[in-house]
Amino acid sequence: MGADVFVPFVFFGFLGAIILVPIWLKERTKRSAHALISQALEKGQQLDPAILRQLTEGATKPPKDRARSTLGSGVVLLALAIGFVIGAFALDDFSGTVEGGMMVPAAILGALGFAFILLAIVDYSAKKKEQ
Repeated sequence: MGADVFVPFVFFGFLGAIILVPIWLKERTKRSAHALISQALEKGQQLDPAILRQLTEGATKPPKDRARSTLGSGVVLLALAIGFVIGAFALDDFSGTVEGGMMVPAAILGALGFAFILLAIVDYSAKKKEQ
């Protein structure tokens, strides 16, 4: 299997894993919370409404500092883009000419990283104006 077939499989597999794994983990957490509630009800225990609400709402809450988390996402995406660029040059033996599909994901990740960093700047300035 050549690089022209392998790279898209790796990229889309990575993309699918990034999207599907958090969804699967969240559903698994919800399933375990429901199992815990059903076990408590079977044993006849009283359930505190605050604990019940916390278990059914889920463990993930929105970040308090949105600008900081957005900036972190942007930096990670830019680092991935740089990694793809270095990988593209490495595939061509650092000859200076890059031909192949490695630059496409690098461009996409770089654009997303740049957009996230711009969004972090906008969020920070909006937060600063509110204070």
